[in-house]
Amino acid sequence: MPYTAQYSSDEPSRPEVEAMPGLTLLEFGTDWCPHCQAIQPLLRELLTHEVRHLKIEDGKGRRLGRAFGVKLWPNLVWLADGQIQQQLARPQTSDLRAAFQAFKTSR
Repeated sequence: MPYTAQYSSDEPSRPEVEAMPGLTLLEFGTDWCPHCQAIQPLLRELLTHEVRHLKIEDGKGRRLGRAFGVKLWPNLVWLADGQIQQQLARPQTSDLRAAFQAFKTSR
């Protein structure tokens, strides 16, 4: 499952996320967030079929975002077999590229 274009208001539970096999990128944010909008072209470029991309709408009262300590958007959480490998809040382009490279080579 490559890049996902729309944020989903349906969110899995933390135990469901931790049970996901393989590589997963959780992206927390909203459609109206300018920082979230700005990284979309780069995410589209960097995401491959090897990485599951879950794009979760975040905000007040959203449990999954709170479970991962999300305070700034976009917030990206890389997981391998349900275990957090890295988490970045409002990453810069170079940080995002480095995180993807490290994530892919860690497997």
